[in-house]
Amino acid sequence: MKKTKINEAHYVLKGKMVEFCGWDLPVQYAGLNTEHMAVRTTGGIFDVSHMGEILVRGREALKAVQHLVSNDASKLVPGKIQYAGLLTESGGFVDDLLVYMVKEDDYLLVVNAANVEKDFQWMRRHAATFDAQIENRSEEYSQIAVQGPVAEKLVQEFTDVDLAPITYYHFAQGRVQGMDAIVSRTGYTGEDGFEIYFKSEAAAASRLFLDLAEKGEKYDALPAGLGARDTLRLEAKMALYGNDIDDSHTVLEADLGWILKLKKEPPCIGHDALARQKEEGIRRKLVGFELADKGIARHGYPVFVQDREFGAVTSGTFAPYLRKSIGLAYLPVEHSAVGSEFEVGIRERKVAARVVETPFYKRSK
Repeated sequence: MKKTKINEAHYVLKGKMVEFCGWDLPVQYAGLNTEHMAVRTTGGIFDVSHMGEILVRGREALKAVQHLVSNDASKLVPGKIQYAGLLTESGGFVDDLLVYMVKEDDYLLVVNAANVEKDFQWMRRHAATFDAQIENRSEEYSQIAVQGPVAEKLVQEFTDVDLAPITYYHFAQGRVQGMDAIVSRTGYTGEDGFEIYFKSEAAAASRLFLDLAEKGEKYDALPAGLGARDTLRLEAKMALYGNDIDDSHTVLEADLGWILKLKKEPPCIGHDALARQKEEGIRRKLVGFELADKGIARHGYPVFVQDREFGAVTSGTFAPYLRKSIGLAYLPVEHSAVGSEFEVGIRERKVAARVVETPFYKRSK
């Protein structure tokens, strides 16, 4: 298995290690529920160094990015970030990603760990006609995410970057524990939080993670693993590639039409198919639901609409903060309105479910 440069710190902190996308990563330390609640009420510290970092640079870097991603990168300015889709010709997802504008003609694209090489080759192939260089720099970067109400106070103790002026989906560059770094404010948990991107040897990377964990004790912030990251993002209805979004569902069906900008130049891959689908209307839609009875709707459990099977649960769990069973699933669009009822097959029985407003959890400002 591959190891992040922070790997040693996880063993020092006695993390429960698992294989994830070929990486040796902690699924939990103190426990999934404990870590989930810490992020909601105080803070959590995550190693997300397995994520991929791809640079797009050159005279036509903007045109290349515009063609590759669904959002409108011409709206970016240095220090601003967009969420976007990397789409197929049919409008499905190759991946979802973040686009950072570092400066003119210089973009950082952050992609999912399982898709780094696939995304890199896709980008190179589909942007070959533009005067831009596309470089996979994933092995150079480490990334630590600090999420939760105390995140700003905790991270501020380690950096010369003034964090307060950084607004949501923006970033700044400076020093973190003496290392050059990018500090962004996005988050995949539904909470306020920061991501620290930096290049260092393993010893310095582990040291920063351990120091954040130690300093975090005074704020009741905890190291957190993959388990809490998944339950947190689901409460906030943040889609997971491979579960909720993939190449067989379009960006419109995934209820992510807000990241699709059809009127831009050059048009993104999948433009024609998506313009046609938008005009004709979608037939299925990703929705959030709650179970009306006891049980937990897990990924892959069958979904029944009027006694007919229609796909499966894409994500599901018992939400630690909300104390209820929630999930995501694609339903026929005529049965996707809030309040619509359907059933989920759990073992040998069908359990009643109803569509609810999402996100399931939304933090108070």
